[in-house]
Amino acid sequence: MVKSTLAQFADQVNLPRRMASPAQMRTDLLSGLTVALALVPEAVAFAFVAGVPPLVGLYAAFIVGLITALFGGRPGMISGATGALAVVMVSLVAQHGIEYLFATVVLMGAIQIVVGVLRWGKFIRLVPHPVMLGFVNGLAIVIFLAQLGQFKVPGTTEVSGHGVGGGEWLSGVPLAVMLGLTALTMAVIWLGPRLVKAIPAPLLGILVTAGIVIALGLDTPVVGDLASIEGGLPAFHIPMVPLTWETMEIILPYAVILAAIGLIESLLTLNLVSELTGNRGGASQECLAQGAANVVTGFFGGMGGCAMIGQSMINVKSGGRTRLAGTAAALFLLLFILFASPLIERIPLAALVGVMFMVVIGTFAWNSLTLLWKVPRTDAAVIVLVTVVTVATDLATAVVVGVIVSALAYAWNNATRIAASTDRTPEGAKVYKIIGPLFFGSAEGFGELFTVEEDPSVVIVDFEGSRVVDQSALAAIDSVASRYEAAGKVLQLRHLSRDCHRLLRRAGHLVVQDDDDPDYGLAVDYGVRTGALGGGH
Repeated sequence: MVKSTLAQFADQVNLPRRMASPAQMRTDLLSGLTVALALVPEAVAFAFVAGVPPLVGLYAAFIVGLITALFGGRPGMISGATGALAVVMVSLVAQHGIEYLFATVVLMGAIQIVVGVLRWGKFIRLVPHPVMLGFVNGLAIVIFLAQLGQFKVPGTTEVSGHGVGGGEWLSGVPLAVMLGLTALTMAVIWLGPRLVKAIPAPLLGILVTAGIVIALGLDTPVVGDLASIEGGLPAFHIPMVPLTWETMEIILPYAVILAAIGLIESLLTLNLVSELTGNRGGASQECLAQGAANVVTGFFGGMGGCAMIGQSMINVKSGGRTRLAGTAAALFLLLFILFASPLIERIPLAALVGVMFMVVIGTFAWNSLTLLWKVPRTDAAVIVLVTVVTVATDLATAVVVGVIVSALAYAWNNATRIAASTDRTPEGAKVYKIIGPLFFGSAEGFGELFTVEEDPSVVIVDFEGSRVVDQSALAAIDSVASRYEAAGKVLQLRHLSRDCHRLLRRAGHLVVQDDDDPDYGLAVDYGVRTGALGGGH
Protein backbone atom coordinates (compact mmCIF):
# COMPACT_ATOMS: atom_id res chain seq x y z
CA MET A 1 0.00 0.00 0.00
CA VAL A 2 2.77 2.42 0.97
CA LYS A 3 4.75 1.49 -2.12
CA SER A 4 1.73 2.15 -4.33
CA THR A 5 1.14 5.53 -2.69
CA LEU A 6 4.76 6.55 -3.23
CA ALA A 7 4.57 5.49 -6.86
CA GLN A 8 1.45 7.62 -7.37
CA PHE A 9 3.14 10.59 -5.72
CA ALA A 10 6.17 10.10 -7.98
CA ASP A 11 3.92 10.13 -11.02
CA GLN A 12 2.15 13.29 -9.88
CA VAL A 13 5.30 15.32 -9.30
CA ASN A 14 7.36 13.68 -12.02
CA LEU A 15 9.86 12.15 -9.62
CA PRO A 16 11.86 9.09 -10.65
CA ARG A 17 10.68 5.85 -9.10
CA ARG A 18 14.20 4.44 -9.04
CA MET A 19 17.34 6.12 -7.81
CA ALA A 20 19.88 7.27 -10.35
CA SER A 21 23.12 5.37 -10.68
CA PRO A 22 26.06 6.42 -8.48
CA ALA A 23 27.84 7.79 -11.55
CA GLN A 24 24.84 9.94 -12.50
CA MET A 25 24.47 11.14 -8.92
CA ARG A 26 28.12 12.21 -8.86
CA THR A 27 27.67 14.01 -12.17
CA ASP A 28 24.54 15.74 -10.90
CA LEU A 29 26.27 16.89 -7.72
CA LEU A 30 29.27 18.30 -9.59
CA SER A 31 26.96 19.89 -12.15
CA GLY A 32 24.99 21.46 -9.31
CA LEU A 33 28.20 22.87 -7.84
CA THR A 34 29.11 24.40 -11.20
CA VAL A 35 25.69 25.97 -11.54
CA ALA A 36 25.83 27.34 -7.99
CA LEU A 37 29.14 29.06 -8.71
CA ALA A 38 27.66 30.64 -11.84
CA LEU A 39 24.51 31.68 -9.93
CA VAL A 40 26.35 33.90 -7.47
CA PRO A 41 27.37 36.81 -9.75
CA GLU A 42 24.10 36.56 -11.69
CA ALA A 43 21.94 36.80 -8.55
CA VAL A 44 24.01 39.70 -7.20
CA ALA A 45 23.89 41.57 -10.51
CA PHE A 46 20.13 41.14 -10.91
CA ALA A 47 19.60 42.31 -7.33
CA PHE A 48 21.46 45.49 -8.28
CA VAL A 49 19.22 45.83 -11.33
CA ALA A 50 16.10 45.63 -9.15
CA GLY A 51 17.57 48.07 -6.61
CA VAL A 52 17.58 45.61 -3.70
CA PRO A 53 20.38 44.22 -1.46
CA PRO A 54 22.43 41.32 -2.92
CA LEU A 55 21.09 38.83 -0.37
CA VAL A 56 17.55 39.43 -1.68
CA GLY A 57 18.68 38.11 -5.05
CA LEU A 58 20.65 35.24 -3.52
CA TYR A 59 17.74 34.14 -1.34
CA ALA A 60 15.49 34.16 -4.40
CA ALA A 61 17.98 32.03 -6.31
CA PHE A 62 18.10 29.53 -3.42
CA ILE A 63 14.36 29.27 -2.68
CA VAL A 64 13.06 29.38 -6.25
CA GLY A 65 15.82 27.07 -7.40
CA LEU A 66 15.14 24.52 -4.64
CA ILE A 67 11.35 24.34 -5.01
CA THR A 68 11.34 24.19 -8.80
CA ALA A 69 14.12 21.61 -8.79
CA LEU A 70 12.04 19.35 -6.55
CA PHE A 71 8.60 19.85 -8.08
CA GLY A 72 9.06 21.54 -11.47
CA GLY A 73 7.96 20.12 -14.79
CA ARG A 74 11.43 19.42 -16.18
CA PRO A 75 14.29 17.80 -14.21
CA GLY A 76 17.51 19.57 -15.14
CA MET A 77 16.08 23.08 -15.32
CA ILE A 78 17.57 25.79 -13.11
CA SER A 79 15.52 28.69 -11.76
CA GLY A 80 16.43 31.80 -9.82
CA ALA A 81 16.49 35.59 -9.94
CA THR A 82 16.55 36.80 -13.55
CA GLY A 83 17.23 40.03 -15.37
CA ALA A 84 13.93 40.01 -17.28
CA LEU A 85 12.04 40.21 -13.98
CA ALA A 86 14.50 42.58 -12.35
CA VAL A 87 14.06 45.31 -14.99
CA VAL A 88 10.31 45.33 -14.23
CA MET A 89 10.84 45.36 -10.46
CA VAL A 90 13.16 48.35 -10.38
CA SER A 91 10.44 50.99 -10.85
CA LEU A 92 8.25 49.37 -8.19
CA VAL A 93 11.10 49.35 -5.66
CA ALA A 94 12.09 52.91 -6.52
CA GLN A 95 8.54 54.26 -6.09
CA HIS A 96 7.16 52.18 -3.22
CA GLY A 97 10.01 50.33 -1.51
CA ILE A 98 11.13 46.75 -1.07
CA GLU A 99 8.15 45.65 1.06
CA TYR A 100 5.83 46.24 -1.88
CA LEU A 101 8.16 44.09 -3.98
CA PHE A 102 7.77 41.18 -1.56
CA ALA A 103 3.96 41.54 -1.66
CA THR A 104 4.07 41.68 -5.46
CA VAL A 105 6.15 38.50 -5.62
CA VAL A 106 3.59 36.67 -3.46
CA LEU A 107 0.74 37.82 -5.72
CA MET A 108 2.80 36.95 -8.79
CA GLY A 109 3.20 33.41 -7.48
CA ALA A 110 -0.52 33.12 -6.76
CA ILE A 111 -1.31 34.12 -10.36
CA GLN A 112 1.12 31.52 -11.66
CA ILE A 113 -0.52 28.85 -9.50
CA VAL A 114 -3.92 29.76 -10.99
CA VAL A 115 -2.43 29.43 -14.49
CA GLY A 116 -1.12 26.00 -13.55
CA VAL A 117 -4.44 24.85 -12.05
CA LEU A 118 -6.27 25.96 -15.20
CA ARG A 119 -3.62 24.14 -17.29
CA TRP A 120 -2.95 27.18 -19.45
CA GLY A 121 0.69 26.21 -19.75
CA LYS A 122 -0.25 24.03 -22.71
CA PHE A 123 -0.64 27.15 -24.84
CA ILE A 124 3.15 27.35 -25.06
CA ARG A 125 2.70 24.81 -27.86
CA LEU A 126 1.46 27.68 -30.00
CA VAL A 127 4.95 29.16 -30.16
CA PRO A 128 6.21 28.46 -33.72
CA HIS A 129 9.65 27.06 -34.43
CA PRO A 130 10.95 30.30 -36.05
CA VAL A 131 10.07 32.10 -32.81
CA MET A 132 12.02 29.49 -30.83
CA LEU A 133 15.05 29.98 -33.10
CA GLY A 134 14.89 33.75 -32.67
CA PHE A 135 14.40 33.30 -28.94
CA VAL A 136 17.47 31.08 -28.65
CA ASN A 137 19.63 33.42 -30.75
CA GLY A 138 18.47 36.51 -28.88
CA LEU A 139 19.11 34.72 -25.61
CA ALA A 140 22.67 33.91 -26.62
CA ILE A 141 23.31 37.54 -27.51
CA VAL A 142 21.79 38.76 -24.23
CA ILE A 143 23.96 36.35 -22.23
CA PHE A 144 27.01 37.58 -24.14
CA LEU A 145 26.16 41.24 -23.54
CA ALA A 146 25.54 40.56 -19.85
CA GLN A 147 29.15 39.42 -19.46
CA LEU A 148 30.66 42.57 -20.93
CA GLY A 149 30.02 44.47 -17.72
CA GLN A 150 32.62 42.24 -16.04
CA PHE A 151 35.28 43.86 -18.22
CA LYS A 152 34.84 47.16 -16.43
CA VAL A 153 36.64 48.50 -13.41
CA PRO A 154 34.93 47.14 -10.25
CA GLY A 155 32.79 49.74 -8.58
CA THR A 156 32.22 51.83 -11.71
CA THR A 157 29.81 49.55 -13.57
CA GLU A 158 26.13 50.42 -13.64
CA VAL A 159 24.32 47.12 -14.07
CA SER A 160 21.40 47.22 -16.49
CA GLY A 161 18.98 44.64 -17.80
CA HIS A 162 21.62 43.29 -20.13
CA GLY A 163 24.45 43.77 -17.71
CA VAL A 164 26.07 46.60 -19.68
CA GLY A 165 25.98 50.06 -18.19
CA GLY A 166 28.22 52.99 -17.59
CA GLY A 167 31.65 52.74 -16.05
CA GLU A 168 35.30 52.58 -17.02
CA TRP A 169 36.51 49.72 -19.19
CA LEU A 170 39.55 47.77 -18.14
CA SER A 171 42.62 48.60 -20.18
CA GLY A 172 46.26 47.69 -20.46
CA VAL A 173 47.55 44.84 -18.31
CA PRO A 174 44.30 44.30 -16.30
CA LEU A 175 42.34 43.88 -19.54
CA ALA A 176 44.96 41.54 -20.98
CA VAL A 177 44.89 39.40 -17.81
CA MET A 178 41.09 39.30 -17.82
CA LEU A 179 40.97 38.28 -21.49
CA GLY A 180 43.71 35.73 -21.02
CA LEU A 181 41.98 34.08 -18.06
CA THR A 182 38.66 34.06 -19.92
CA ALA A 183 40.30 32.38 -22.91
CA LEU A 184 42.03 29.90 -20.58
CA THR A 185 38.70 28.94 -19.00
CA MET A 186 37.11 28.44 -22.42
CA ALA A 187 40.05 26.33 -23.57
CA VAL A 188 39.83 24.11 -20.48
CA ILE A 189 36.08 23.67 -21.01
CA TRP A 190 36.68 22.72 -24.64
CA LEU A 191 39.54 20.30 -23.89
CA GLY A 192 38.29 19.10 -20.52
CA PRO A 193 35.99 16.30 -21.72
CA ARG A 194 38.90 14.83 -23.72
CA LEU A 195 41.20 14.78 -20.68
CA VAL A 196 39.06 14.46 -17.54
CA LYS A 197 35.80 12.52 -17.52
CA ALA A 198 34.98 12.67 -13.81
CA ILE A 199 34.53 16.46 -13.52
CA PRO A 200 32.12 18.54 -15.63
CA ALA A 201 34.07 20.72 -18.04
CA PRO A 202 32.68 24.07 -16.76
CA LEU A 203 33.60 23.20 -13.17
CA LEU A 204 37.06 22.10 -14.29
CA GLY A 205 37.52 25.43 -16.09
CA ILE A 206 36.55 27.38 -12.97
CA LEU A 207 38.85 25.33 -10.74
CA VAL A 208 41.86 25.61 -13.05
CA THR A 209 41.51 29.35 -13.58
CA ALA A 210 40.81 30.08 -9.90
CA GLY A 211 43.77 27.94 -8.88
CA ILE A 212 46.14 29.82 -11.18
CA VAL A 213 44.89 33.22 -10.03
CA ILE A 214 45.21 32.33 -6.35
CA ALA A 215 48.57 30.59 -6.75
CA LEU A 216 50.14 33.42 -8.74
CA GLY A 217 48.41 36.19 -6.84
CA LEU A 218 47.13 37.81 -10.03
CA ASP A 219 45.34 41.12 -9.69
CA THR A 220 42.04 40.56 -11.46
CA PRO A 221 38.38 41.22 -10.59
CA VAL A 222 36.81 38.58 -8.34
CA VAL A 223 33.29 37.80 -7.14
CA GLY A 224 33.88 39.70 -3.92
CA ASP A 225 34.33 42.91 -5.90
CA LEU A 226 30.63 42.80 -6.80
CA ALA A 227 29.37 42.49 -3.21
CA SER A 228 29.70 40.37 -0.11
CA ILE A 229 27.54 37.24 -0.26
CA GLU A 230 27.82 36.44 3.44
CA GLY A 231 24.51 36.06 5.26
CA GLY A 232 22.26 33.85 7.37
CA LEU A 233 19.26 31.68 6.70
CA PRO A 234 16.32 33.45 5.05
CA ALA A 235 13.75 34.33 7.73
CA PHE A 236 9.97 34.24 7.42
CA HIS A 237 8.70 37.74 6.86
CA ILE A 238 5.18 38.97 6.10
CA PRO A 239 5.39 41.92 3.68
CA MET A 240 4.78 45.09 5.65
CA VAL A 241 2.21 46.73 3.39
CA PRO A 242 -1.28 47.97 4.24
CA LEU A 243 -3.99 45.47 3.33
CA THR A 244 -6.04 47.93 1.30
CA TRP A 245 -7.46 48.17 -2.20
CA GLU A 246 -4.93 50.94 -2.89
CA THR A 247 -2.11 48.46 -2.25
CA MET A 248 -3.73 46.00 -4.64
CA GLU A 249 -3.96 48.69 -7.32
CA ILE A 250 -0.21 49.25 -6.94
CA ILE A 251 1.02 45.67 -6.95
CA LEU A 252 -1.49 43.94 -9.25
CA PRO A 253 -0.22 45.38 -12.58
CA TYR A 254 3.35 44.50 -11.67
CA ALA A 255 2.33 41.03 -10.48
CA VAL A 256 0.51 40.25 -13.74
CA ILE A 257 3.45 41.40 -15.87
CA LEU A 258 5.98 39.52 -13.74
CA ALA A 259 3.86 36.36 -13.74
CA ALA A 260 3.52 36.47 -17.53
CA ILE A 261 7.21 37.11 -18.15
CA GLY A 262 8.25 34.44 -15.66
CA LEU A 263 5.97 31.79 -17.14
CA ILE A 264 6.89 32.55 -20.75
CA GLU A 265 10.60 32.32 -20.00
CA SER A 266 10.16 29.21 -17.86
CA LEU A 267 8.00 27.35 -20.37
CA LEU A 268 10.27 28.21 -23.28
CA THR A 269 13.25 27.05 -21.25
CA LEU A 270 11.34 23.86 -20.47
CA ASN A 271 10.84 23.26 -24.20
CA LEU A 272 14.48 24.02 -24.94
CA VAL A 273 15.79 21.67 -22.24
CA SER A 274 13.32 19.01 -23.35
CA GLU A 275 14.68 19.19 -26.90
CA LEU A 276 18.27 18.89 -25.68
CA THR A 277 17.58 15.95 -23.35
CA GLY A 278 14.97 14.20 -25.49
CA ASN A 279 12.43 14.09 -22.63
CA ARG A 280 9.21 16.08 -22.54
CA GLY A 281 8.37 18.27 -19.58
CA GLY A 282 5.08 19.12 -17.89
CA ALA A 283 4.06 22.71 -18.67
CA SER A 284 1.23 22.95 -16.13
CA GLN A 285 3.36 21.34 -13.43
CA GLU A 286 6.08 23.90 -14.11
CA CYS A 287 3.54 26.72 -13.73
CA LEU A 288 2.47 25.32 -10.35
CA ALA A 289 6.06 24.92 -9.17
CA GLN A 290 7.06 28.41 -10.28
CA GLY A 291 4.01 29.86 -8.55
CA ALA A 292 4.60 28.01 -5.30
CA ALA A 293 8.28 28.99 -5.36
CA ASN A 294 7.47 32.68 -5.77
CA VAL A 295 4.84 32.66 -3.04
CA VAL A 296 7.36 31.15 -0.62
CA THR A 297 10.11 33.50 -1.82
CA GLY A 298 7.97 36.56 -1.19
CA PHE A 299 7.44 35.46 2.41
CA PHE A 300 11.17 34.83 2.96
CA GLY A 301 12.65 38.08 1.66
CA GLY A 302 13.44 37.06 -1.92
CA MET A 303 12.89 39.03 -5.12
CA GLY A 304 11.18 36.18 -6.98
CA GLY A 305 12.38 34.46 -10.11
CA CYS A 306 11.83 32.09 -12.99
CA ALA A 307 13.83 29.69 -15.12
CA MET A 308 17.41 30.77 -15.86
CA ILE A 309 18.23 29.68 -19.37
CA GLY A 310 21.97 30.21 -19.19
CA GLN A 311 22.35 28.23 -15.98
CA SER A 312 20.01 25.54 -17.32
CA MET A 313 22.30 25.18 -20.31
CA ILE A 314 25.32 24.89 -18.01
CA ASN A 315 23.57 22.13 -16.10
CA VAL A 316 22.54 20.20 -19.21
CA LYS A 317 25.95 20.55 -20.85
CA SER A 318 27.59 19.39 -17.60
CA GLY A 319 25.52 16.22 -17.59
CA GLY A 320 22.89 17.20 -15.01
CA ARG A 321 19.76 15.21 -15.81
CA THR A 322 17.84 14.56 -12.59
CA ARG A 323 16.26 16.67 -9.87
CA LEU A 324 19.37 16.12 -7.78
CA ALA A 325 21.35 18.56 -9.95
CA GLY A 326 19.01 21.51 -9.41
CA THR A 327 18.54 20.65 -5.75
CA ALA A 328 22.30 20.46 -5.24
CA ALA A 329 22.77 23.83 -6.96
CA ALA A 330 20.32 25.49 -4.57
CA LEU A 331 21.83 23.86 -1.49
CA PHE A 332 25.39 24.66 -2.55
CA LEU A 333 24.31 28.29 -3.00
CA LEU A 334 22.95 28.32 0.55
CA LEU A 335 26.20 26.83 1.85
CA PHE A 336 28.12 29.58 0.06
CA ILE A 337 25.99 32.21 1.81
CA LEU A 338 26.28 30.62 5.24
CA PHE A 339 29.82 29.26 5.38
CA ALA A 340 31.92 29.63 2.25
CA SER A 341 31.52 33.28 1.28
CA PRO A 342 35.22 34.17 1.83
CA LEU A 343 36.29 31.37 -0.50
CA ILE A 344 33.65 31.99 -3.17
CA GLU A 345 34.40 35.71 -3.20
CA ARG A 346 37.97 34.90 -4.34
CA ILE A 347 36.83 33.21 -7.56
CA PRO A 348 37.92 35.34 -10.54
CA LEU A 349 35.11 36.76 -12.62
CA ALA A 350 37.05 35.79 -15.73
CA ALA A 351 36.41 32.12 -14.96
CA LEU A 352 32.65 32.65 -14.76
CA VAL A 353 32.70 34.84 -17.87
CA GLY A 354 34.50 32.07 -19.74
CA VAL A 355 31.82 29.58 -18.69
CA MET A 356 29.05 31.88 -19.89
CA PHE A 357 30.84 32.56 -23.19
CA MET A 358 30.88 28.81 -23.83
CA VAL A 359 27.17 28.76 -23.02
CA VAL A 360 26.69 31.47 -25.66
CA ILE A 361 28.54 29.41 -28.27
CA GLY A 362 26.52 26.32 -27.43
CA THR A 363 23.18 28.13 -27.23
CA PHE A 364 23.22 30.15 -30.46
CA ALA A 365 21.49 28.28 -33.27
CA TRP A 366 24.26 28.64 -35.84
CA ASN A 367 22.33 26.62 -38.41
CA SER A 368 19.68 29.36 -38.43
CA LEU A 369 22.12 31.59 -40.32
CA THR A 370 21.89 29.27 -43.32
CA LEU A 371 18.20 28.54 -42.75
CA LEU A 372 17.42 32.22 -43.31
CA TRP A 373 18.03 31.70 -47.02
CA LYS A 374 16.10 28.43 -47.24
CA VAL A 375 12.92 28.96 -45.25
CA PRO A 376 9.98 31.16 -46.37
CA ARG A 377 10.68 34.85 -46.11
CA THR A 378 8.05 35.27 -43.41
CA ASP A 379 9.74 32.70 -41.18
CA ALA A 380 13.14 34.28 -41.80
CA ALA A 381 11.74 37.70 -40.87
CA VAL A 382 10.26 36.26 -37.65
CA ILE A 383 13.62 34.73 -36.67
CA VAL A 384 15.40 38.06 -37.14
CA LEU A 385 12.59 40.07 -35.51
CA VAL A 386 12.47 37.94 -32.37
CA THR A 387 16.26 38.05 -32.08
CA VAL A 388 16.34 41.85 -32.35
CA VAL A 389 13.41 42.41 -29.98
CA THR A 390 14.96 40.04 -27.44
CA VAL A 391 18.14 42.09 -27.37
CA ALA A 392 16.31 45.43 -27.41
CA THR A 393 13.67 44.64 -24.77
CA ASP A 394 13.28 41.26 -23.09
CA LEU A 395 12.70 37.62 -23.96
CA ALA A 396 9.01 37.53 -23.07
CA THR A 397 8.14 40.59 -25.16
CA ALA A 398 10.06 39.17 -28.08
CA VAL A 399 8.19 35.88 -27.93
CA VAL A 400 4.80 37.63 -27.78
CA VAL A 401 5.74 39.80 -30.76
CA GLY A 402 6.97 36.77 -32.69
CA VAL A 403 3.81 34.78 -32.01
CA ILE A 404 1.60 37.70 -33.09
CA VAL A 405 3.53 38.25 -36.32
CA SER A 406 3.53 34.51 -37.07
CA ALA A 407 -0.22 34.34 -36.42
CA LEU A 408 -0.89 37.29 -38.72
CA ALA A 409 1.29 35.75 -41.42
CA TYR A 410 -0.54 32.46 -41.05
CA ALA A 411 -3.91 34.19 -41.25
CA TRP A 412 -2.84 36.09 -44.37
CA ASN A 413 -1.56 32.95 -46.08
CA ASN A 414 -4.80 31.10 -45.37
CA ALA A 415 -6.88 34.10 -46.41
CA THR A 416 -5.38 33.92 -49.90
CA ARG A 417 -6.05 30.19 -50.22
CA ILE A 418 -9.86 30.36 -50.33
CA ALA A 419 -10.98 29.15 -53.74
CA ALA A 420 -13.76 27.23 -55.42
CA SER A 421 -14.22 24.85 -58.32
CA THR A 422 -17.58 24.74 -60.08
CA ASP A 423 -19.65 21.90 -61.49
CA ARG A 424 -23.20 21.13 -62.61
CA THR A 425 -25.65 18.53 -61.30
CA PRO A 426 -27.81 16.48 -63.71
CA GLU A 427 -30.75 18.67 -62.64
CA GLY A 428 -28.92 21.80 -63.75
CA ALA A 429 -27.94 23.20 -60.34
CA LYS A 430 -24.55 24.86 -60.10
CA VAL A 431 -22.16 23.49 -57.45
CA TYR A 432 -19.45 25.60 -55.81
CA LYS A 433 -16.87 23.32 -54.15
CA ILE A 434 -15.13 25.54 -51.58
CA ILE A 435 -11.46 24.90 -50.92
CA GLY A 436 -9.70 26.40 -47.91
CA PRO A 437 -10.82 27.62 -44.46
CA LEU A 438 -13.55 30.25 -44.19
CA PHE A 439 -12.69 32.71 -41.41
CA PHE A 440 -12.26 36.44 -40.89
CA GLY A 441 -9.26 36.64 -43.19
CA SER A 442 -10.89 34.84 -46.12
CA ALA A 443 -14.47 36.09 -45.70
CA GLU A 444 -14.12 38.83 -48.33
CA GLY A 445 -12.50 36.50 -50.82
CA PHE A 446 -15.30 33.98 -50.22
CA GLY A 447 -17.95 36.47 -51.31
CA GLU A 448 -16.05 37.22 -54.53
CA LEU A 449 -16.24 33.57 -55.63
CA PHE A 450 -19.94 33.75 -56.56
CA THR A 451 -21.56 35.12 -59.74
CA VAL A 452 -25.11 35.54 -58.52
CA GLU A 453 -26.57 37.13 -61.66
CA GLU A 454 -25.20 34.45 -63.98
CA ASP A 455 -26.02 31.43 -61.79
CA PRO A 456 -29.10 29.19 -62.24
CA SER A 457 -32.08 29.16 -59.89
CA VAL A 458 -30.53 26.52 -57.59
CA VAL A 459 -26.98 26.89 -56.29
CA ILE A 460 -25.17 24.41 -54.03
CA VAL A 461 -22.19 25.43 -51.86
CA ASP A 462 -20.19 22.33 -50.94
CA PHE A 463 -17.96 22.75 -47.87
CA GLU A 464 -16.38 19.28 -47.98
CA GLY A 465 -12.96 20.85 -48.66
CA SER A 466 -13.47 23.78 -46.32
CA ARG A 467 -14.35 24.64 -42.74
CA VAL A 468 -16.49 27.36 -41.20
CA VAL A 469 -14.38 28.80 -38.37
CA ASP A 470 -15.82 31.95 -36.81
CA GLN A 471 -18.54 34.61 -36.78
CA SER A 472 -16.98 36.37 -39.74
CA ALA A 473 -17.51 33.17 -41.73
CA LEU A 474 -21.18 33.10 -40.68
CA ALA A 475 -21.55 36.71 -41.76
CA ALA A 476 -19.96 35.88 -45.12
CA ILE A 477 -22.42 33.01 -45.68
CA ASP A 478 -25.24 35.32 -44.61
CA SER A 479 -24.17 37.91 -47.16
CA VAL A 480 -23.99 35.39 -50.02
CA ALA A 481 -27.37 33.90 -49.02
CA SER A 482 -28.93 37.37 -49.00
CA ARG A 483 -27.65 38.06 -52.51
CA TYR A 484 -29.15 34.84 -53.87
CA GLU A 485 -32.43 35.42 -52.02
CA ALA A 486 -32.68 38.92 -53.44
CA ALA A 487 -32.24 37.40 -56.90
CA GLY A 488 -35.04 34.89 -56.21
CA LYS A 489 -32.73 31.90 -56.19
CA VAL A 490 -32.23 29.01 -53.77
CA LEU A 491 -28.89 28.44 -51.97
CA GLN A 492 -27.96 25.11 -50.40
CA LEU A 493 -25.09 24.36 -47.99
CA ARG A 494 -23.70 20.86 -48.04
CA HIS A 495 -21.04 18.77 -46.32
CA LEU A 496 -20.66 20.92 -43.27
CA SER A 497 -18.49 19.18 -40.68
CA ARG A 498 -19.95 18.40 -37.26
CA ASP A 499 -18.28 21.35 -35.55
CA CYS A 500 -19.30 23.75 -38.33
CA HIS A 501 -22.86 22.50 -38.10
CA ARG A 502 -22.88 23.05 -34.32
CA LEU A 503 -21.47 26.55 -34.80
CA LEU A 504 -24.25 27.44 -37.22
CA ARG A 505 -26.92 25.89 -35.00
CA ARG A 506 -25.70 27.71 -31.85
CA ALA A 507 -25.64 30.98 -33.74
CA GLY A 508 -29.30 30.43 -34.62
CA HIS A 509 -28.56 30.59 -38.33
CA LEU A 510 -29.24 26.97 -39.32
CA VAL A 511 -32.59 25.72 -40.60
CA VAL A 512 -32.57 21.94 -40.32
CA GLN A 513 -34.21 20.01 -43.14
CA ASP A 514 -32.92 16.48 -42.63
CA ASP A 515 -31.14 15.15 -39.56
CA ASP A 516 -29.80 11.87 -40.93
CA ASP A 517 -26.26 12.94 -41.94
CA PRO A 518 -24.16 12.89 -38.73
CA ASP A 519 -20.83 12.76 -40.56
CA TYR A 520 -21.14 15.72 -42.87
CA GLY A 521 -23.71 17.97 -41.28
CA LEU A 522 -26.80 19.04 -43.13
CA ALA A 523 -27.94 20.50 -46.43
CA VAL A 524 -29.71 23.78 -45.80
CA ASP A 525 -31.82 25.72 -48.29
CA TYR A 526 -31.85 29.46 -48.43
CA GLY A 527 -34.43 31.31 -50.38
CA VAL A 528 -37.81 32.88 -50.11
CA ARG A 529 -39.05 29.82 -48.22
CA THR A 530 -36.35 29.53 -45.51
CA GLY A 531 -34.80 32.95 -45.15
CA ALA A 532 -31.14 33.94 -44.89
CA LEU A 533 -28.69 33.45 -42.04
CA GLY A 534 -30.17 35.58 -39.33
CA GLY A 535 -30.56 38.41 -41.76
CA GLY A 536 -34.30 38.67 -41.42
CA HIS A 537 -34.71 38.81 -45.22
